[in-house]
Amino acid sequence: MMKTAVNMRVNIGGLTLQNPIMPASGTFGPEMEKVIDFNQLGALVPKSITMSPQPGNATPRVCETAGGMINSIGIQSMGIDYYMKHYVPFYAKYDVPLIPSVSADSVDEFAEISEIVTSSKDVHGVELNISCPNLKGNGEAFGMHADLTYDLVKKVRSVTDKPVITKLTPNVRSIQEIALAAESAGSDSLNVANTLLAMSIDVHTRKPKIANVMGGYSGPSTKPVIIRMIYQVSQMTTIPIIGCGGVMNGEDAIEMMLAGATAVQVGTASFVNPYAMIQIIEEIQAYMTQHNIADIRDIIGKVDV
Repeated sequence: MMKTAVNMRVNIGGLTLQNPIMPASGTFGPEMEKVIDFNQLGALVPKSITMSPQPGNATPRVCETAGGMINSIGIQSMGIDYYMKHYVPFYAKYDVPLIPSVSADSVDEFAEISEIVTSSKDVHGVELNISCPNLKGNGEAFGMHADLTYDLVKKVRSVTDKPVITKLTPNVRSIQEIALAAESAGSDSLNVANTLLAMSIDVHTRKPKIANVMGGYSGPSTKPVIIRMIYQVSQMTTIPIIGCGGVMNGEDAIEMMLAGATAVQVGTASFVNPYAMIQIIEEIQAYMTQHNIADIRDIIGKVDV
């Protein structure tokens, strides 16, 4: 057994986290305060914010599938003014970095909202949601195009000196191409990845199970796809990767880190078990102790191939 406490600190593009576990945007909000201690997390990533208030997509918005779920919530948002007035002060009372997720309809609007939100001393970075698959355009997203990804990240990079995390979409031919575009434009970190575009049909009504027809597929059955993408991106880029997709327990998170992720986001697991993120942190600690690993950085990218 180890004689000293394990070191779980990781660095995401200049931002130091006490441990690698954080919520995936869209699965976390102030109401979670009643369930878990936010101060135990590595970072706080609330639901994506938009410039103006938005109602989100029509209902039904969620359906279960074998090994996961499909959601089409849309970017339901109170708007940036409400966010800065209410949400930022709420999260600022915790000793954990706040990384807002932002969404917009244009490159210029991404830059504008990023500049506003990172102007607060209580905001420590920004995650660019360029990859949401359940909006307009038959599942199209900014992050499906390398040139558009480059222009968007470059524009945001010019308006803030705080860490920029680009959330990639798995719904592309080559995620490495998009990752390289984001890195070359100045992204400090990459989130690999958002949900998979999917569809489910009720065979009795013959109608799609969600009103938006298609939505984002998440849950444990997506993990092998995301592991593959994390590994591929880690072989091509030099900036830190945040793994996201299908993490249900500590071993899942460790698997992502072995593939090349520096940190890990947890989403669907929190719907199944609201205490999931805390348990995952504890399970990583237990794994490190069991394997005599003093520093979590000794896990990152250490898959033996």
